[in-house]
Amino acid sequence: MIKLKDVYKTYPNGVVALNGVNIHIEQGEFVYVVGPSGAGKSTFIKLIYREEVPTKGDVIIDGVETNKLKRKEIPFLRRDIGVVFQDFKLLPRLTVYENVAFALEVIEESPDAIRERVIEVLDLVGLKNKVKSLPQELSGGEQQRVSIARAIASKPKIVITDEPTGNLDPDTSWEVMRTLEEINARGTTIIMATHSQEIVNTIRKRVIGIEDGIIARDDKQGEYRYEV
Repeated sequence: MIKLKDVYKTYPNGVVALNGVNIHIEQGEFVYVVGPSGAGKSTFIKLIYREEVPTKGDVIIDGVETNKLKRKEIPFLRRDIGVVFQDFKLLPRLTVYENVAFALEVIEESPDAIRERVIEVLDLVGLKNKVKSLPQELSGGEQQRVSIARAIASKPKIVITDEPTGNLDPDTSWEVMRTLEEINARGTTIIMATHSQEIVNTIRKRVIGIEDGIIARDDKQGEYRYEV
């Protein structure tokens, strides 16, 4: 499903973010990506959804070598990849319904299909009663769940979450994690970069540890193991 083969990433300023990474993630897995700040986690994540390209090596998503894609082909790759950001990135002037619908409008779904899918995903994340609310009228946890609904609206095979609980209180963080577990249970691959020791050590999943740009460990049901 997701393969990184001998991947190196050096930025123009000379910073080496990844240094010979090899990894294989199967469809339907739930994977934590952990490591110290500056270890290369964000670069790893960005390579998967083609925000960055490797300096050397191959990133293969569902059989597609993403570093060989033309710019006009990237949006088609991203239809199968949903991304959830730490700071939500919701459009402030659009309602909850409109924020989620927008993700389907850009891929030219029909109005009827959009209406049906938006209600379906908002129901999944427990926000069907908030369709007319604006983002600023929601709690942080609710905004993050809208962000998750938007990310899964197009039924992607992969959902990437970069510190999805980083700005949330503990109770709200667990609500978000239950939502991600439900999505994963339906067959979606979840890749979650996180600094949360409590979450990683409580909800045991595969843990990929990145340190100094290399895969330092890859444990089937791992622990966090870093100071917080």
